[in-house]
Amino acid sequence: MEFFCYHRDRAGSVTLRNELREEHWSYMDRYAKELIARGPTYTGDTPTGSVHIVDLPDPAAARAFVFDEPTYQAGVYRDVLLRRWRNLLGRTMWDFPGGRTGGNRYLVLGLGSGQAVDLTVPADREELIAYGPLLSDDGVAWLGTAALVRAPDPDTARAVLTSNRYADVEVHNWQFGGRPS
Repeated sequence: MEFFCYHRDRAGSVTLRNELREEHWSYMDRYAKELIARGPTYTGDTPTGSVHIVDLPDPAAARAFVFDEPTYQAGVYRDVLLRRWRNLLGRTMWDFPGGRTGGNRYLVLGLGSGQAVDLTVPADREELIAYGPLLSDDGVAWLGTAALVRAPDPDTARAVLTSNRYADVEVHNWQFGGRPS
């Protein structure tokens, strides 16, 4: 089962986040085979959160993954969005043909309810790093869509989702995560 996790940083937690960087990376190393995508969100140069898309056996394992994470345990994050997810691209971020660097990258998070939209991959898929619906714990109800995309600007990134079909759409600067090479 695939899960989308978005940890949002607590205000004033950058120093603590930096102090725990190695513990965070070591924790994520334990899930290297299960990770579909990962990386921080930013405003300017300041981290604002962390995205983890992971394939785990069940919701209990996903909750353990999210809530046992060292920076969560230490209070870096103010909240966590955890949803079932479906990997419509069928690949990991490391398989993205555009590579790890070059261009602007964004997390586009469309939150919704009601009639599902964007359940198929957009025709212009070459700039998509990860893409799929956010689902209820049982995988039945559509709750939105999450995408990682390379785009020239936030408005172009936002356009990957159908306009006016979501209660809210967030666009965050994002970068490939993991230990520096």
